[in-house]
Amino acid sequence: MKSYTKELWFNTMFKREFINISEEVEAALKESGIQEGLCLVNSMHITSSVFINDDEAGLLHDFDNWLEKLAPHEPVSSYRHNYSEKNADAHLKRQIMGREVVIAVTEGKLHLGTWEQVFYGEFDGKRRKRVLIKIIGE
Repeated sequence: MKSYTKELWFNTMFKREFINISEEVEAALKESGIQEGLCLVNSMHITSSVFINDDEAGLLHDFDNWLEKLAPHEPVSSYRHNYSEKNADAHLKRQIMGREVVIAVTEGKLHLGTWEQVFYGEFDGKRRKRVLIKIIGE
């Protein structure tokens, strides 16, 4: 069995942002040479996420609004964590959207559904962040 590791780095422009990383994950799979196996993609930061869904602007906008309703940033005084930092809502948003995805690799390609894309979700941005890609198989 072979394994391949790659890190993606981001400088996000906004506090909350969704970035389609499907092409970068596919490129890493191609670099790995693995034809059959599994591809793990996970955020290396506690206030960001990796998830799979449709790349449709209205849906991404809806995610942002929905997450803000579930874990609003303001008032910052409503979170105990914010006594030391001001990003408690970002930790909660990450918990909702998830840390990682695992994608099957079949015949050298990501085995995704018709509309499925891989996203990096940032909830406490405007700084350098990274994502780990780990691919194992034959």
